[in-house]
Amino acid sequence: MDFLTLFAIYVVVVLTAIILVCKYSGQQQSPFNYIFDATSKLLAPLTPQWLKQCFQWTSHRFFHQRSNMFIYLHILLEAAVYAEFTYEVFGFCVEMGTSLISLSVPYILLAVKTLFFYICIKSDPGTVTKKKLSSQLSMYPYDKRLFHPGIFCPTCHLIKPARSKHCSVCDRCVQRFDHHCIWVNNCIGASNIRYFLLYLFSVCAMAADIAILSSHMLLEAALRSGLVWAIYLDEHDQQQTAGPLFVIQQLFLAFPRIVFMLGFVVFVFLLLAGYVLFHLFLMIINQTSNEWYRNRGYACQHCQPNATADHSCNTPSHTSKRNYYSRGIFRNLREVFFPRKMGGKKST
Repeated sequence: MDFLTLFAIYVVVVLTAIILVCKYSGQQQSPFNYIFDATSKLLAPLTPQWLKQCFQWTSHRFFHQRSNMFIYLHILLEAAVYAEFTYEVFGFCVEMGTSLISLSVPYILLAVKTLFFYICIKSDPGTVTKKKLSSQLSMYPYDKRLFHPGIFCPTCHLIKPARSKHCSVCDRCVQRFDHHCIWVNNCIGASNIRYFLLYLFSVCAMAADIAILSSHMLLEAALRSGLVWAIYLDEHDQQQTAGPLFVIQQLFLAFPRIVFMLGFVVFVFLLLAGYVLFHLFLMIINQTSNEWYRNRGYACQHCQPNATADHSCNTPSHTSKRNYYSRGIFRNLREVFFPRKMGGKKST
């Protein structure tokens, strides 16, 4: 099996895993969701019934019930990346003269990430309870569009505060509900959204730093070996100058584990960087993921009755309704990182 075939299989496996996670991680209208649904419909006639039942059971067990599987998977993947980085990349970088301060950054970021990861797992996202209900009801006004007064949760048997939602996985209503994260096996809400964002930032920084150090090590290895200026004979016995693809293939043959690790952390960085930018956008406009997706499917009363879910309306009332809870960039950011205390003054 040649390099291109092996790398293509690797890319397909990684992308499939990403699509499955995005499909079942609470992001109901993501592009991956549409891709997955279209692919499922295409392959449905060719899929055996026993395989469909097995897949349904697996998806329900791991994506629609509380499970620590993704926490263990997270730790396993992280341990594999750091083991490879420490075993091979660290030693090469020391030989190349990379400072120990630069090489210590990934381990510092790992400690920071582990702290926020643990807090996300253990923290209360802002569970709506009978004892706290009075103060939770006063935290946000009802916009009478997405959230209406007097709505009872049939499961919790409590009035639903504005911006709250009942999580079917955790079986509880959560104040300022954002989404349920399978990687921390917990909901993300008013009380722990800041820790979740700091966790995302630290994972992105960690993946980026490992990718930079690993790329630097591979580039230095190619330069020191003269691989960049190499000349080889092709299948027609003609001399060819080494191009990028030839260099990458030779590096893969010499350092296969490092190349695979680099590919993985780059995928992780690109995926999480997009997710971080999305949450930064939501912080700036003071919306949750739940509110943003619900807004996409909302038909404005000023729009035509047959308007599609993606129809955009620029009427002032519609725009103000969509950003009902926005109080300016700095106040919006302060609300995320310094959430209001229970019983605090109701916003107007």
